[in-house]
Amino acid sequence: MKIRNVAIIAHVDHGKTTLVDKLLIQSKIFRENQEVRDCFLDSNDLERERGITILSKNISINYKGHKINIIDTPGHSDFGGEVERVLKMADGAILLVDSFEGAMPQTRFVLQKALSFNLTPILVINKMDKPNRRPAEVLDEVYDLFIDLGADDEQMEFPVLYASSRFGWSSLLPDVEGKDLTSLLDAVIDSIPAPKEVEGPLQMQVTTVDYSDYVGRIAIGRVFRGKIRAGMPIAVLKRDGFTQKSAIKDVFLFEGLQRSKAEEVPCGDICAIIGPEDIDIGDTIADIENPEALPIIPVDEPTMSMTFMHNDSPFFGKEGRYVTGRHLRDRLFRELKSDVALQIEAASGTDALKVYGRGILHLSILIETMRREGYEFQVGQPHVIYKEINNRKAEPIELLIVDAPADLSGRVIEVVGRKRGELKKIDSIGGRSRLEFHIPSRGMIGLRNRLLNATAGEAVINHQFYQYEPFKGSIPHRQNGVLISMQAGPATAYALDALQARGRFFISPGEVVYEGQIIGEHNKEEDMVVNVQRAKKLTNMRASGSDEAVKLSPPVVFSLEEALEYITEGEIVEITPKSIRLRKKILGEWERRKAERLESVS
Repeated sequence: MKIRNVAIIAHVDHGKTTLVDKLLIQSKIFRENQEVRDCFLDSNDLERERGITILSKNISINYKGHKINIIDTPGHSDFGGEVERVLKMADGAILLVDSFEGAMPQTRFVLQKALSFNLTPILVINKMDKPNRRPAEVLDEVYDLFIDLGADDEQMEFPVLYASSRFGWSSLLPDVEGKDLTSLLDAVIDSIPAPKEVEGPLQMQVTTVDYSDYVGRIAIGRVFRGKIRAGMPIAVLKRDGFTQKSAIKDVFLFEGLQRSKAEEVPCGDICAIIGPEDIDIGDTIADIENPEALPIIPVDEPTMSMTFMHNDSPFFGKEGRYVTGRHLRDRLFRELKSDVALQIEAASGTDALKVYGRGILHLSILIETMRREGYEFQVGQPHVIYKEINNRKAEPIELLIVDAPADLSGRVIEVVGRKRGELKKIDSIGGRSRLEFHIPSRGMIGLRNRLLNATAGEAVINHQFYQYEPFKGSIPHRQNGVLISMQAGPATAYALDALQARGRFFISPGEVVYEGQIIGEHNKEEDMVVNVQRAKKLTNMRASGSDEAVKLSPPVVFSLEEALEYITEGEIVEITPKSIRLRKKILGEWERRKAERLESVS
């Protein structure tokens, strides 16, 4: 059977996973009476909740005697490690672009990766069912993007299709609605080259590692040379140059959403193998007699770091299953096996671990996954990673694009300007302004909330790593101090009501807190220690109106990302399966003051 390997790449929420859903349905993968949920490939709970693809998936469909292997990739640059390694399996890429939004930051990111791997592109202008679609302008934007990214003449000759992944049709003309997705599948067969058949000893690169409780590690990748057979002895060439001998127990091919056992996999196809126990992403599976390594998959460097520590708060061990430092260390190093964009090192002088990632979203997804697995731990303030370039301190700069109502663009420029953002471009699209900035990565910390507040929730914010540039100077972080609990115990409505004039609270009446826990934001710049356990003194004397109901403002509830963005130096976030708490690193008030005095002296 003839093979085509194609990746679907796009900006976040431009319709990749929905398009794959419709391709699966139209290729009769499901039984007629089978219930099919939306975004079928987003099987991870976090993916379904957030509406984003985090982990790449691959499926196959049969069409006109061809087996088409389709790889659904993440659109967010924080998961670029996933994008880079799975593109190695493909020969072509379907680039999806929203018919109204056009080319966005992650469109540039994923296309740049695809062109660097010399993949043959197919452009699909998606969401043509939108009333405000503008396909001609979007097509011009994409041509400009290809030119900016240095595409060669052959790559510029890409076919253009118009589609609605929501309604499951594609067309070769912008003003003609198609009946199904056959024109897209025809374009894949006609435009995407078949994988080259390379004779010689086996070479296969592992691009994804799955795990089963029954068979252990499952390596997924593409056969680049020769053939792979069940039962054959192999050599596993590790990323560090070490070679180990092993054998293949079983080989599986992708058929629809399933994996089917096969005796042999030819050159160019994508398969899953069981056998080698110690196998990682980037390893080469080679012939045991002629072991030759494939080039290591390049991965962009991380731009942000965060310190992970075991939980040492007074509530230690009350809500989590895995609570010790050893549990935390084992889980983080296990993550390294499947996330090539992650780096871990021991923090100096402590048993904490410093974790490096692509950005706040990359690290927060890891944290959220761990807390759902039952882990309990603490993390410190996120820090960007600086470099020294030409004997000057350099920092990562992000390309930030904000879509907002035209009358609110001044507020957006003001808020981003305070974070050292430089306005580079402004366009008007359908009554809204699209503002393009270059901003330091550290300026992105806490920016999303400020922009949403400044635009009453109207701003649409996208960003991606741009490049390292000379240090831009200091950036003001949180302006206000915090309210800190004086002692342990449940908060009373009486005490919270008496303290409402001091600031806004993060807790509700009856919630149990501990000494040193951050329970609110102070109206002023300095921190303030407060007693929220104080109860009303009862007497026999009653005055008219003295027992009126207490009226409290609703507490501020932080998401994980918001909590990470909110804390400053000397503060940490306590994370358990049930709670996200903010606290001071040093819980006792006198100990904090003593540490501050020692720091000021030194």
